[in-house]
Amino acid sequence: MDNSRLEIRKSTPSIGAEVFGLDLSQPLSDQRFQAVHDALMDNLVLFFRDQKLTVEQHKAFGSRFGKLHVHPAAPGLIPNHPEIFVVQADEKSTRVAGEEWHSDVSCDLEPPMGSILYLTEAPPDGGGDTLFANMYLAYETLSAPVKKMLAGLTAIHEGERYYRGRYGVNDAGKTYPSSEHPVVRTHPVTGRKCLFVNRVFTMRIAGLKKIESDAILEMLYRHIETPEFCVRFRWRANSIAFWDNRCTQHQALWDYFPHKRYGHRVTICGDKPF
Repeated sequence: MDNSRLEIRKSTPSIGAEVFGLDLSQPLSDQRFQAVHDALMDNLVLFFRDQKLTVEQHKAFGSRFGKLHVHPAAPGLIPNHPEIFVVQADEKSTRVAGEEWHSDVSCDLEPPMGSILYLTEAPPDGGGDTLFANMYLAYETLSAPVKKMLAGLTAIHEGERYYRGRYGVNDAGKTYPSSEHPVVRTHPVTGRKCLFVNRVFTMRIAGLKKIESDAILEMLYRHIETPEFCVRFRWRANSIAFWDNRCTQHQALWDYFPHKRYGHRVTICGDKPF
């Protein structure tokens, strides 16, 4: 395709954009790669419709942005493709992935740079939308005294509470990641500050009493969920969402039981927050 036909349409003024004119089953030229990268930096999450990808093509697209991450807890359900995280729910499900606001695998020492979710089956009557929130705005709209209070604070992120027993495999004796990260991190590409705590993995703020930590974290979580920070993506079959995990959080809605939702996710390795 001609580069001139690549079109980026914003979903909201502050987060999200839909990309047109790009077939992700084909290798990205350097120009196309840079255009997608820049659009991701500007819009935090990108959406693509009407894509048909094999597992190999999905991985190849993700690999253009960095080494692929292997999930620390989920079983590899696709033989010979440990990098593929299967996202599925049906009439037998008792819970689904991502029901609470979170940043993927923030408990890792080096949390992922981004994730690319490709859904091949969406609920027939709608539902199953994913919400994404802008963590730059979440930080920037805090009052000056709160920003001053958060400066220099770190928080403990743990995988144990969320992952233990979650995926129906015997994980006895397994140790899940635990890491300490700044409450406010600086994005390594844009240089902008953003909040980096979430309900799923953040356990406590280091150095504070439990009552102090709980109060501050709950205030930040409620602030993060402000509707004006968010975009809502309505899935259709063969759609893709690509989000920057460093400056967004997301939540998957489970409002479609007992219908089926199925897809694959690849996740791109990141670096240690600073």
